[in-house]
Amino acid sequence: MTGGISMAQPGGKQGGQQGPPAVPSDKQIEKMVKSLDKELDLSEKQNEQVSEIYFAHFDKVEAKTKSNQRPARSEMEALDTDLEKEVKAVLSKDQQKEYTAWLKKQDKKKSSQGGQQGGQRPLR
Repeated sequence: MTGGISMAQPGGKQGGQQGPPAVPSDKQIEKMVKSLDKELDLSEKQNEQVSEIYFAHFDKVEAKTKSNQRPARSEMEALDTDLEKEVKAVLSKDQQKEYTAWLKKQDKKKSSQGGQQGGQRPLR
């Protein structure tokens, strides 16, 4: 199972092709972590670790999607899998189960919204 955090955004290309996945802004990443914190009741240390993991993840996503060429789905799925593993590594067993449920809820939300609505992250 992948978390589906790196979501594709419809592009303005002819032929109905989708563009590269949208990279959330720093504010959107902070909102994701805040949502996770609320859902999982993270400790201060866990919150910091999860935040670092998410920012590093989206830095990797941004690097893969910088060019106008769309990265392979398998590459993006591998990044999502790595993200899940890294986050789960800092969580308790109960929090890991809650995180899996949270990811499923996010996938459902994403499906019903037709993908992520996001802006580009400013370069840091």
